[in-house]
Amino acid sequence: RENWPIVFYNRTCQCQGNFMGYNCGDCKFGFTGPNCTVRRTLIRKEIYRMTATEKDKFIAYLNLAKRSLSSDYVIATGTYEQMNNGSNPMFADVNVYDLFVWLHYYASRDAFLEGDLVWRDIDFAHEAPAFLPWHRFFLLHWEHEIQRLTGDENFTIPFWDWRDAQQCDICTDE
Repeated sequence: RENWPIVFYNRTCQCQGNFMGYNCGDCKFGFTGPNCTVRRTLIRKEIYRMTATEKDKFIAYLNLAKRSLSSDYVIATGTYEQMNNGSNPMFADVNVYDLFVWLHYYASRDAFLEGDLVWRDIDFAHEAPAFLPWHRFFLLHWEHEIQRLTGDENFTIPFWDWRDAQQCDICTDE
């Protein structure tokens, strides 16, 4: 969003093959194995087709993510200007769950352009052509972080098929 990350990072990885991640140490989505060469397909389950045990596990994983600090990510707590042009870094640890809350929120914020230009009231994650691909990547990344946190490589986020819903059927205490 701002042109400041180059101040904090003097190099970035360009991953080869089926590797990804900030250090190229993870397999790309859809691959597994020591060399990330084994294809794997995970199927998300409709939430109403989950067993009570599956729902309990899902909630337990979300609660664990809320209690666990991300081992790879921090969040900026100030703007580039507040950081004195990068000379005073302002970052904080974040738990795995709130990292994704923050990413989702941040994608919906004003966009800072070069100079003093700001695009206000534009939500690139929801009100633009990137809605579907952005959320697809967001969910894949979130699933990946939960899989890493729990060691459950088969974890997927359930979905709610709301096409024929007359109200928010899923909006219950359960």
